[in-house]
Amino acid sequence: MPPAIFTVAAEGDVDARICQRILEFVGLSSGPIYVQRGNGNLDQKLLAYNNAARFAHWLVLRDLDYDAECAPNLIRDLIPVPAPYMVLRLTVRSAEAWLLADRERIRRFLGVPEAIVPIKPDDEDHPKTTLVNLARRSGRRSVREDMVPGKGHSSSVGAGYTARVTEFAMLHWRPDVAAEQSDSLSRCIKALQELN
Repeated sequence: MPPAIFTVAAEGDVDARICQRILEFVGLSSGPIYVQRGNGNLDQKLLAYNNAARFAHWLVLRDLDYDAECAPNLIRDLIPVPAPYMVLRLTVRSAEAWLLADRERIRRFLGVPEAIVPIKPDDEDHPKTTLVNLARRSGRRSVREDMVPGKGHSSSVGAGYTARVTEFAMLHWRPDVAAEQSDSLSRCIKALQELN
């Protein structure tokens, strides 16, 4: 029997690529991808996605942020009765925490000392900010220019942030290594492995 094909829905481009990489890692395939540009938009579509998951596999990735005290409570609030093929997972606090959890590879990719990469990325208040601040300390000018916002810019990230982080997620990131440092990632991988 061929592996299940999962429709993916996520808050942003980086989250969607992380979903693709995790599915690939566990031996599953990704199909259509819906990027919703924020958790508000994603939350509005969750019931429709859950309805579709009565008939086909779905992987939905959402940031926990500070929307609830713990992931299980928010999952119950968002989808009280999950459909049979729905896999809704929450990153703690954001998807960048899962990338930071592969400390050796993120250190090499950014060109920073491993000692400044957080040991427990799920404990970071704002993992995206942590990632940008690591890039700010990079010895590579191109990393700083891509990932760090320029002076006077209102954005929290540089213009090349998404491209750089997507490159890392798809080509360098090791979900199995990262799962050793991130409980929320470990739970996501286990949930998908049970379906494989």
